[in-house]
Amino acid sequence: MTIQSINRYDEAIRLLASGFKDQFAEEVAADERVHELMMDLASEFVENHIPIVSEDSQIDMAAELIMTVTVTSVK
Repeated sequence: MTIQSINRYDEAIRLLASGFKDQFAEEVAADERVHELMMDLASEFVENHIPIVSEDSQIDMAAELIMTVTVTSVK
């Protein structure tokens, strides 16, 4: 492959991905695995950075943090 054909290929992939980005973002946002992963990450963040002793409060804080984050496509 020449540099020019690689650049055309890359551009074609970028254009194709651009056409599906919103649909992909919707599917990712609706996937329960993403919510579980975000909760795991938020719980770990709270444990490492926020001095909350009560386990129930840690879980509540983690849940509140994930409500402030959203999955969207980049415009």
